[in-house]
Amino acid sequence: MLHAVIMAGGSGTRFWPQSRQKTPKQLLRLAGSRTMIQQTADRCRGWVDPSRLWVVTNELQAEATRAQLPEVPSDNILMEPAARNTAPCVGLAAIQILEQDPEGIMFVMPADHVIQTNEAFAAAARRACETIEANDSSLVLFGVVPAFPATGYGYIERGDVLSNAQPRSYRVNAFREKPHRELAEEYIRDGRFFWNCGIFCWKARTIIELLKRHEPELHAGLMRIADGIQLGLGKESIAKEFPRLKSISIDYAVLERAAEVVVIEAPFQWDDVGSWLAVPRLNGCDDDRNTIDGPFCGIDTQGCIVRTAEDHLIATLGLRNVIIVHTEDVTLVADVNQSERIKEILTKLESENHRQYL
Repeated sequence: MLHAVIMAGGSGTRFWPQSRQKTPKQLLRLAGSRTMIQQTADRCRGWVDPSRLWVVTNELQAEATRAQLPEVPSDNILMEPAARNTAPCVGLAAIQILEQDPEGIMFVMPADHVIQTNEAFAAAARRACETIEANDSSLVLFGVVPAFPATGYGYIERGDVLSNAQPRSYRVNAFREKPHRELAEEYIRDGRFFWNCGIFCWKARTIIELLKRHEPELHAGLMRIADGIQLGLGKESIAKEFPRLKSISIDYAVLERAAEVVVIEAPFQWDDVGSWLAVPRLNGCDDDRNTIDGPFCGIDTQGCIVRTAEDHLIATLGLRNVIIVHTEDVTLVADVNQSERIKEILTKLESENHRQYL
């Protein structure tokens, strides 16, 4: 059977002050009328039964995640007691799925991306499952045709065509780290490179076998957790063993070392919503290039991003290219061109022991 796994443990610090430790990016409404994690779950409707929808999050966010996704069985919301990157996250979901379904296929996706359309995404999922049914040792991932020479994404170099059926699939030649600008431009000219969007599909037993081969200590820790689950001590074993697991991405742990890796050309539009600068792109602008969410009165104001509560008016005069985000206890005012430095504010707040604002 097919299982969908939503990775939802991120912090989304670039969206501070709306994104906080208890309410990170994936729990916010940034594009459309539903939160990002709700949109991710909605995307699975029609091709994954809700009983086989899994969410891996952390203990701080579990309650809010349950409230936003009432259709997901409570036992399917898995809590990480510590952040350990994507390989332990995937491994934890895999051992839980194997407990129920030894031949289960996992479709793994982040909780905080915007994808259009749901129909195209479902078609991609079906194509991935067909690939695995034809060769159950395959590891399938999706490559997005680059729209510009991005330096913030990893790239996938495609090899031989495996199938011309739409969407096309290719053997993976290599994975490339986030490039500098000139190299990214070269990738675009070459035409054989995709953005790696971090969406995967494989059999649960296959990924566990490959973790055993390539990361034996990590695998051993997962097996101790699996033993605890079988004894009815899952919560206790996760609390004890998970923080000890190696922090490593599934890309480094398995994908870059495996032989049978397939990339499918994504038939959907994809946006990782990486910072406040994505909001105008997703929600559009008014005639003054402002993107507004909440009560606003602007005079001679252009190129601004404004977000505020329904009971709090933001008024501006003579502003250009500014981000203004108002929450119950924090107001951010920032130059649009310095949005990547928002993390510096969080670092300063933590150093000055103002953790209540994180």
